[in-house]
Amino acid sequence: MAKLRLLILPLALALALALTSCSPDAPPPSNPQAAASASDPAAAPAAAEQPAPARTVQTLGKYFWRLGNAVNAAGDQIKPLLVNRDKPVQLAFADGRLQVSNTCNAMSGGYRITASELEVAALAATQRACIDPQVMALDREVGDRLQGRLGYQLDAGIPKLVLTTAGGDVLTFSGHPTPETEYGGPGSTVFLQVDAHSKPCPHPLMKDKHCLQVREVRFDDAGRMTVVDEQWHHSYDGIQGYEHADGVREVVRVKRYNRRNVPADANSQVDILDMVVQSEVVEPEAAPPSPAPGDDINPPSGT
Repeated sequence: MAKLRLLILPLALALALALTSCSPDAPPPSNPQAAASASDPAAAPAAAEQPAPARTVQTLGKYFWRLGNAVNAAGDQIKPLLVNRDKPVQLAFADGRLQVSNTCNAMSGGYRITASELEVAALAATQRACIDPQVMALDREVGDRLQGRLGYQLDAGIPKLVLTTAGGDVLTFSGHPTPETEYGGPGSTVFLQVDAHSKPCPHPLMKDKHCLQVREVRFDDAGRMTVVDEQWHHSYDGIQGYEHADGVREVVRVKRYNRRNVPADANSQVDILDMVVQSEVVEPEAAPPSPAPGDDINPPSGT
């Protein structure tokens, strides 16, 4: 009996060793996620998106981008986006934010750009109403398309920017230099008071030219305004982007730039409207009373 046991034990040990050596199973990995990635490439984490080249970001910031055309996935023009050809929808990229203008309300939101996509956060907007219903609807048309992930193509040579929405809409923008790009510098901030009425100003090429009357003002930390120069001056070139209403005196904040290669008959500086700070309606001066019937308009000079 003891002899039989001695024979069984070596046989059992040999069988166990044989089964172990023939087993195809490897020991379980210490990192289950790595194992899943190895067995299923689709389960591997996505590679980090490459940031946009610095030149791309620089080009976007050098221009105002004005909408020239918009078509849907079928190639049909999206007319609600093109309601104002004279003042098309305009984009500006500055300080990590996308700014939208020439809509009913100004809109802006943060953005992030990679080598292949432009991702725009939800756009915040001012809350004003517009009389024209098409312009009022423009906010929604733009807001629906300029949010989330957009494909983009940028041609710095033309310059041209093409944005493609997830739904297949294609928006084509042309680039127009910002003042900083055009005049080669950041400019300076100046406050100007604009008088209620323009006045005739001599000009060799325009006989009936009228000029805005302006003077520089400043504000202290408490918001109190001080007039720098009491005298009004002709603004021969006006203020770009500013529309003056006769009878309204306003204070505006402008960005002032120095022109390069100034012609002999041109101003060396250009003022561009930043914002209107104050407005007040100035009552017209009362006319002298008309003479009553029977009054002698020209009384005798002597007795």
